[in-house]
Amino acid sequence: MAPRRGRATGRVTITEVATAANVSPMTVSRAIKSPELVQQKLRDRIATVIKKLGYVPNQAASTLASSKSRVIGVVVPSLTNAVFIDTLTGIRDCLGKAGYQFLIGESGYCPDKESELITTYMAHAPDGFLLTGIEQQESLRVRLATNNVPAVRMYDLSKNSNDLTVGFSQKKAGYSVARHFIERGYKRPAFLAAQLDPRSMKRREGFRKGLIEAGLNPNLEVLLAVPSTIELGAHLLDQILHQTPNCDAVFCCNDDLALGVLFECQRRGLSVPTQMAIIGFNDLPWAAQANPAITTIVTPRYDIGYIAAELLLKTLKGRAIEKSRIDLGFELAIRGST
Repeated sequence: MAPRRGRATGRVTITEVATAANVSPMTVSRAIKSPELVQQKLRDRIATVIKKLGYVPNQAASTLASSKSRVIGVVVPSLTNAVFIDTLTGIRDCLGKAGYQFLIGESGYCPDKESELITTYMAHAPDGFLLTGIEQQESLRVRLATNNVPAVRMYDLSKNSNDLTVGFSQKKAGYSVARHFIERGYKRPAFLAAQLDPRSMKRREGFRKGLIEAGLNPNLEVLLAVPSTIELGAHLLDQILHQTPNCDAVFCCNDDLALGVLFECQRRGLSVPTQMAIIGFNDLPWAAQANPAITTIVTPRYDIGYIAAELLLKTLKGRAIEKSRIDLGFELAIRGST
């Protein structure tokens, strides 16, 4: 005979699971939420009953009872960009071990969309948020603070000691590219960028600083506020060569653009790096496989996600935070394109 369903919803209840497993409802709840506190043999018995009855824990009731949803909101600019896929993998690996789930939102590099997503997710009472960048709207910051919802911001470092941030200095990364070009003897390096999100513009700022210090022209650049693609990289090279025919090096704000530049150089018969040096950003897997291999900034994408999630979990558990600003650094992988 099938067990009677909960009166209002028709769902199997925790009490029915407890009765079938011959344990208390509290033991079932503990086996689900804190399995390490329940003996393995008992956990196995409860798991068998849950599977047999098709029991689904009522997350809303659990949240009301404990004030914790065990859900984290995550907002990234793009779900098609391999950069953020690596970061989401790090988040998944960390949160999964701690028994947390996460809601993923794509902002499309739009602050208004980011704010809208976070407002929507807050209706689900998430325990906290993992956000990309530090430039959130002030109204959003106030809303999170008012509701006592902690957030860790990824991919950049804040000077505000109240912000929890995990990433690296975008400005220093851009500066290091300029220094590399200068040390290699290039005289007319340019900056090529798409999307023009705040992090790319900080790379530009660091790059310009390095060129100015060396007495080089910092104004050789093409900036387009459109989505980045390999094809666009070819277009941007065409643009900079039209403006500055003797340009001898380009810093692309990401590896997609850098690959497009490389392809366009090959179409034009420009020798890389003799006639045109190329540096990308992020070190996507294929950058090292191009011919010549592309010099690029290596970013700790997986670690940013994992460590940001760790930091948020520490905050949720009320543990002391030794560092609110975790700088994971970056590397310049020097290859054949420079």
